[in-house]
Amino acid sequence: MTDPRPTSAFHAANADPADTDRLVAALDAQAANPGVRRLRAWAHERLAVRPGERALDVGAGTGSETRVLAAAVSPEGGAAGGSTGSAIGVEPHPGLRAVAERRAAEAGSPARFLDGDAQALPLPDGELDAVWCERVLQHLTDPAKAVAEMARVLRPGGRVALLDTDWSTFLLHPVAPDVRPALAAVVQGAAAQPEAGCSLAGWLVEAGLTVDTLGADVLLHDPHTVGGPILRGLGAAAVGRGLLTEEQRDRLYADLDAAAGHGAFHLSVTMFAAIAHRPR
Repeated sequence: MTDPRPTSAFHAANADPADTDRLVAALDAQAANPGVRRLRAWAHERLAVRPGERALDVGAGTGSETRVLAAAVSPEGGAAGGSTGSAIGVEPHPGLRAVAERRAAEAGSPARFLDGDAQALPLPDGELDAVWCERVLQHLTDPAKAVAEMARVLRPGGRVALLDTDWSTFLLHPVAPDVRPALAAVVQGAAAQPEAGCSLAGWLVEAGLTVDTLGADVLLHDPHTVGGPILRGLGAAAVGRGLLTEEQRDRLYADLDAAAGHGAFHLSVTMFAAIAHRPR
């Protein structure tokens, strides 16, 4: 039976080497967003990975956060005799994994990368001190299974940081009333789990983990960089699905372009984070 909700190009089943450059550009643009940077910093501070620990990045993408983990587990200041930990990124997309490996090598990072599925991690039970998973669960058909896998590979006392978007928080202005339902339908249908962000704590508790703290940040997008391609993609998808006419789409674009011209444009979505640990 076909899954009624399509998943994005980031889903392992849709991996296409021809999409690699586009996916890398999207990930790099997201990484530059101030809201993403703030929430990542907040989560890394609370995950508190230390030298000598073993850390995992699930759905590593370009490997940016795997490299952060690798720096954290290395001996402080490179002191002789310090305990050296390990940081592994699991990434099923071969093109993204190759980019992650190349960037780690260029940065002199000891981060390593493995092929693997978040719902069946290629690691033994109870081996890890810390797990990071960012904007992965929204793409999975069984996110609860993936979180259970993260719990499985954690040692007692080990910590996990989950970060994900909640697409029900998508806000765009100005939008005509007759267009708004179509855009909401396209946004909600673009991810396997569109409300992943607000589901994080529930998945963690279901996996037997204890939630320590929750956080969130609003990701604001300007109309000229990330915002433009997002809106063109939404408009094209809405027309393709018969939810908007071409006239409605063109009016939407014109209204948003005019708003951008005098500073009245708004595009945002909220990303959430949850920090938890495996009870001893």
